[in-house]
Amino acid sequence: MNLTKEEQAMFDGVQGRATQKAMEILTTLGTIYGAERMIPVTSVQVAGVSYANLGEAGLAFLSEMADGGGRARVLTTLNPAGMDIENWQTLGISAEFAENQQRVLDAFANMNIITTATCTPYLIGNTPHFGEHIAWAESSAVCYANSVLGARSNREGGPSALAASLTGLTPEYGYHLGAYRQPTINVQVEGVFGENTDFGAFGKILGEKLENMGGRRVPYIRGIESASVENLKSFCASLGTYGGVALFHMTGITPEASQIVPPGDAMVIKEEDIQGARESMIDAQSTEIDFVSLGCPHLSIKEIARIAELLEGEQVTKEFWITTARPTKEIADRMGYTAVIEAAGAKFAADTCCVVAPIKGRFTALATDSAKACYYAYAKNKFKTALKPFDEVVFEALK
Repeated sequence: MNLTKEEQAMFDGVQGRATQKAMEILTTLGTIYGAERMIPVTSVQVAGVSYANLGEAGLAFLSEMADGGGRARVLTTLNPAGMDIENWQTLGISAEFAENQQRVLDAFANMNIITTATCTPYLIGNTPHFGEHIAWAESSAVCYANSVLGARSNREGGPSALAASLTGLTPEYGYHLGAYRQPTINVQVEGVFGENTDFGAFGKILGEKLENMGGRRVPYIRGIESASVENLKSFCASLGTYGGVALFHMTGITPEASQIVPPGDAMVIKEEDIQGARESMIDAQSTEIDFVSLGCPHLSIKEIARIAELLEGEQVTKEFWITTARPTKEIADRMGYTAVIEAAGAKFAADTCCVVAPIKGRFTALATDSAKACYYAYAKNKFKTALKPFDEVVFEALK
């Protein structure tokens, strides 16, 4: 790779061991993918935050980088942690886990990284604009940033995202280049879309088909007339989980769709295909459901307002987690939504979610509106699942 004088100085250790280690990670990555140079990034999202995933080995790496003088050079936020740092006891998290999770967050804080832990950084101020180069590591957020915002990021791993934060750089390859952002498959979808579950089920069936095709997967999607922010974050989470997709174009909705020429023949996804995907995520009876969760990806303030509306004067009968970013919860606090929701017996789980929290063995079956949550509920925790529309998930908690 061709490094500038400043970049070479970083690589040679002039700016400290942590910066040197970061440049070693980035130049190795760039060499593997044939990048010719580094480019500056304006923001980073770091994954690998939950102690349940990191363990002592991951924490040791973070501590090494922090102790080696590593400091964030650009706006950097974190993926969800394994617990709500303020409300972990209420959520049934052990004191031992809480102590270890706090050690992880302290290591990030020592590197001047914002310890707001969310999978939707674009909802809380880390919001890149069209064409901006970033280095994000959360799969659903990468897909959202590339597709909906038109920013440019590869699907980074935790170490490479951290390395980008500590240098302000990333190798120029993949989705940073216009040629790689061109669609590789034309997709015609049929059916009515409105609920997050519709978009999640579509993301599952499309993601699985694209995964089986192999190669670079950039779909150009026709047939969806409208989609809210909430719908799109659900779709991005599902498409990234089931297909490893980091970029899609959707006619009339995403910003680059009108600037490119789609491929010729179209793959057709029919309503019955989507219904089949939806049914494949339902294997729990209502009587088995003992855990209800909304917020995968993290809830918007609009969604929290709707939950408060539905829970006004009600009382939940099951463990019900409302997962969101801490800044979003603070808005809910000021608006009075938190008081209504907690009076109904539901619990806020800021900074974390049902995917990364250490909850294996605690529950039997999960009700959610998230296809991604269904995937991890079974794969990670062996829970049964019931995929339901948003309002119906709330009603499930009241049964």
